[in-house]
Amino acid sequence: MTHKILPATLLALTWCAAGCAQPLDKTKLDQLFDRLVEKNKGMGSLLLAKDGNVIYSRSFGYRQISENEKKPLAPDTKYRISSITKTYTAVMIFQLIEEKKLRLTDTLDKFFPQIPNAPRITIGQMLAHRSGVPNLSSEGGWFSQPRTRDEIVARIAQGQPEFEPDAKHLYSNSGYNLLGYIVEKVGGKPYQQALKERICSKIGLKDTYLGVGNTDAAKNEALSYRYVGGWKEAVEPDFSIPGGAGSIVSTPAEMTKFIQALFDLKLVSSESLKLMTTMRDGEGMGLEPFTFAGKTLYGHTGGSNSSGAWLAYSPDEKLALAYTSNAKVYPVSEIVRGVFDIYWNRPFQVPTFEAFGVSTDVLDRYVGVYSIPGTPARVTISRRDATLYFQPANQAAVPIEATAENQFKIEPFVAFEFDAAKGELTITRAGQKRVFTKEK
Repeated sequence: MTHKILPATLLALTWCAAGCAQPLDKTKLDQLFDRLVEKNKGMGSLLLAKDGNVIYSRSFGYRQISENEKKPLAPDTKYRISSITKTYTAVMIFQLIEEKKLRLTDTLDKFFPQIPNAPRITIGQMLAHRSGVPNLSSEGGWFSQPRTRDEIVARIAQGQPEFEPDAKHLYSNSGYNLLGYIVEKVGGKPYQQALKERICSKIGLKDTYLGVGNTDAAKNEALSYRYVGGWKEAVEPDFSIPGGAGSIVSTPAEMTKFIQALFDLKLVSSESLKLMTTMRDGEGMGLEPFTFAGKTLYGHTGGSNSSGAWLAYSPDEKLALAYTSNAKVYPVSEIVRGVFDIYWNRPFQVPTFEAFGVSTDVLDRYVGVYSIPGTPARVTISRRDATLYFQPANQAAVPIEATAENQFKIEPFVAFEFDAAKGELTITRAGQKRVFTKEK
């Protein structure tokens, strides 16, 4: 009798594991995004889809802010997805390979011989960020003006190689700029048309395209913002510059359709997808791995100044996540991590974002003018009520948020640390530290 009962018990347990999982806590997800809006920690849109079916969608914040009006973000609002563009470019490269028009072993000199090391750089190395092609320099506001393909290629060619081809891995936007141009050269069509024919038309994407010029609010594209005591429109690079490395505009709904189609082999073959998902030094060919709660997902991230995006897919669960932000104040990675914790019913506490309290007596010790001797660098620290303000020379003062008695920040990029005894202020931005001395 025991042997007869055991299979039935196992069957029941198997059924329960598949069908009795806790339902998605949509209330907690709403609480997370409500808090981000309430505390001015971000704006954007999220979509979760399982087996191609939407299970959660939320937009929060505004796509355009003016003195007289705030236009809310909506599910059909389009965003800059920045470097997630690289996955679309990689897909088109693999399609050309499958059509026998291109090979992974083809070298760059076949297309752009003016690039240093071109005879020894392969398409495969460029896809995997192992080419050594240097990134474009943004000095002199170069990214703010429209640029032609010839101008961009010439500027890439002026740079010094980062290393010998295939010697190591180093992320290269410029490598994908060139791959985008190779899509055009080999396929014989502009990138925008290739994107439409090779991806969008195949899987029914109507709001995914290559951006032109600057973000256009009239097309329901989300303008980018930063928070400095209020929402201020952020400057973004002209779409002509990132090209196949970062110029696609899309929606979370269409991003999840894209990655679902990719893993359903509607865009490339199983052999191509295997190459895309084979990791070396933590990088595939157009895809990156993510680990959340011990689970491996594949996709890509993107960001430029104040905008950011994240696309991830779990092949085991057929679960797709797309998050787009036009104001990345609180780190996007923490938002995505929180969404997955909630989805998998892991312990998660919605952040309070309560400011650390510092007495005005302590704040007053930091007030003053700071400079770096021998350089023109000079900043002013002032206090208004219980808030410190940071003011670089010839710029407006912006509030800085306390995280400890002597530590402050402007999310997500800048950290400040005061040493009142030494009269020093250390400012860290993008990993670079600068030490200022208080003037007497």
